[in-house]
Amino acid sequence: MDLAELIGLRPVPCGGLLVALTRRCPLSCAHCSTDSSMAATDRPDPEQLLDFIGSFGADDRPEVVLLTGGEPLLLPELAARLTSLAHAAGSRVALLSGMFFARDGHVPDRIMRTVEALDHFSASLDVHHEREVPRAQTLRALRTVLDAGVPVSIHLTGTGPDDPYLADAVTDVHRTFGRQVPLLVNEIRPLGRAAGLVPATPPGPDGTRAAPCTLAAWPVVAFDGTVAACCNQWTVDRRPVPAHLRLGHIADDDWPTVRARSLGSPVLRMLRTVGPRRLHARYGGTPAPDGYCRSCHALADRPDVLAGAARDAGGRVGEVLDRLGAAQQRAAGPTALVRRLGCARYAHLVESPVQDGSLR
Repeated sequence: MDLAELIGLRPVPCGGLLVALTRRCPLSCAHCSTDSSMAATDRPDPEQLLDFIGSFGADDRPEVVLLTGGEPLLLPELAARLTSLAHAAGSRVALLSGMFFARDGHVPDRIMRTVEALDHFSASLDVHHEREVPRAQTLRALRTVLDAGVPVSIHLTGTGPDDPYLADAVTDVHRTFGRQVPLLVNEIRPLGRAAGLVPATPPGPDGTRAAPCTLAAWPVVAFDGTVAACCNQWTVDRRPVPAHLRLGHIADDDWPTVRARSLGSPVLRMLRTVGPRRLHARYGGTPAPDGYCRSCHALADRPDVLAGAARDAGGRVGEVLDRLGAAQQRAAGPTALVRRLGCARYAHLVESPVQDGSLR
């Protein structure tokens, strides 16, 4: 499974499932959006998590499960067991790692066994990670994974399109791998420990046009087992999760139940199709709060807006809207999606030349 296919599935409602295995991490990166550390103890109950993934059916499984954290490879045996269960239902599995184990460029056998079972392996790379794991050692370890036949990508993060670090890192990756390893380039967001590092995100589009929320497409198993409808860290960490964004808990609900709630929710359908600020403008009597995500959270206190969404997006009409919105975003391709949600200047790097046709 290559990175472009993984990103291309992102707008598909329930096309994927994000699972945070733990909040623990051996690294202490200053920009960490999850505020992870080795002192953190939050993690879903492993048996409940295994039962949840084991509830996938051949007809309702997500196309992909993305294992993340914290650092998921602190729990390689659990990651391997979850991968096996997901594969049994026909799902593919990707994993995102901070590469803590690669300080000497080596991949320990215990971790390599888990990595070799994956369908895709992604490594985080940025100036903060490099202070703890040198770039050369990360790239050396990725060569080992690539040589084992596992598709590899790099999640590269910087402060913006003009960040000289990004230009240097991209050049180095291409020097090392050619264009064999695609990159997903993002900008640091003011979340977790990064709250004071970068300015607040812009207010977002006004309510005069649709701005679909792709982040509300894939359910997320959070650190305490809560299942949220959105992967924005502000939502994942907030307790209680706003009612319209809470899909259940792995102690009480299986995947078919969570999937049905996500696909059947009128407000989630509208968020995925037109976005929260458009909902406020269409159904509310007062303007939306500043901030795209803040305006979504505010829906919990706007019964008029929720009622309007239920009226227009219930039943078959809402189902068709949801499906058409996802199809339109998929048709635009992964580069267009990253251009909108990531660092636009480097969006094309999500696709390798073989995928985009330039080497054919």
